[in-house]
Amino acid sequence: MFVEYLQHLIYGYYPYLAGTVFLVGSLLRFDHGQFTWKTGSSQMLSSKNMRLASNLFHIGIIVIFFGHLFGMLTPHWIYAPFLSAGTKQILAILVGGIAGVLVLIGGGMLLYRRLNNPRVKASSSPMDTAILAILVFQAGLGIVTVFFSLGHLDGEMMLTLASWAQSIVFFSGGAADYMAEVSWIYKLHIFLGLTIILLFPFSRLVHVWSIPLGYLGRNYQIVRRRG
Repeated sequence: MFVEYLQHLIYGYYPYLAGTVFLVGSLLRFDHGQFTWKTGSSQMLSSKNMRLASNLFHIGIIVIFFGHLFGMLTPHWIYAPFLSAGTKQILAILVGGIAGVLVLIGGGMLLYRRLNNPRVKASSSPMDTAILAILVFQAGLGIVTVFFSLGHLDGEMMLTLASWAQSIVFFSGGAADYMAEVSWIYKLHIFLGLTIILLFPFSRLVHVWSIPLGYLGRNYQIVRRRG
């Protein structure tokens, strides 16, 4: 009885709590704390391996984000005519596994730097360190789920998790029931992912809202030589 209650609490209600805090918290922080709305780059304090670590981390995070976004929220009937669930599962394992390794390596380098470089450590807040550690740990969990996924390449588990995510996002009801037979590793991975969403407004992750897409279409700047 208690296990069933906990399952509905974590996988039925917690996603909406995390989502509400994510949206409302981001809005309030933008409205009341714009001076903290930044990446807080520490490259000027120590640039050793910074570019490599940052590139690996951010490339991996972007691939994982969009992979989860479209992979979990795209209904099966849309891609079923040209892509089987099993094939999609294999693609997810390959792409997600590689991206997870990038995040693990890049994020690990950044975390080591943040913990062991005195100048960077002194300029870091506890949340800076905590959110980076959680992201690295989450990437490690994701890599572990790859080995579990190799045991069911038919794609059924992926469809189950996608059904849970779609039930949450589209308010279908009964979302927690999809998690009843799901392995603990997936449950832990999802719970930690929801926790990252919950902590998002209180961390430097808010800077992703300000991604400078305008730079892609802006006109060239004219620079004139001094006369």
